[in-house]
Amino acid sequence: MRTFSQKPYEVEKKWVVIDADGLVVGRLASIIANRLRGKHKPSYTPHVDDGDNVVVINAEKVVFTGKKRSDKKYYWHTGHPGGIKERTADQLLDGRFPERVVEKAVERMIPRGPLGRRQMKNLRVYAGAEHPHEAQQAEVLDVAAMNSKNKKAG
Repeated sequence: MRTFSQKPYEVEKKWVVIDADGLVVGRLASIIANRLRGKHKPSYTPHVDDGDNVVVINAEKVVFTGKKRSDKKYYWHTGHPGGIKERTADQLLDGRFPERVVEKAVERMIPRGPLGRRQMKNLRVYAGAEHPHEAQQAEVLDVAAMNSKNKKAG
């Protein structure tokens, strides 16, 4: 029996909508990363982008467990000497672009390289409940129902 290897023209992409209201960031990100890579499909091929298009809504309402909201830091460097900067997750979620918390969590679970960058383009994250992808007739993925730990109680 020969090993199955999917070709790029054989890929069938679906659209999935995930409501992130009250979901734990890390658990949500791992589910999204698996969907983007296509690892949930029996036709998964590591060198082909056969993942789904994922739309995440209500990204500003995600939650962290423990004290991560106040303790977790996001770092970047300006390129100048001594130019290391940091922000806490609390500052990002309360700031102008709260969707970046989910984007960064997923981005760091996707392999780096040309294929990973192409897969990240299939992710769309919106802070509110509205999104402009109604025409794609995306199916709703209930992440909270997959495992009781995915949604933080309280």
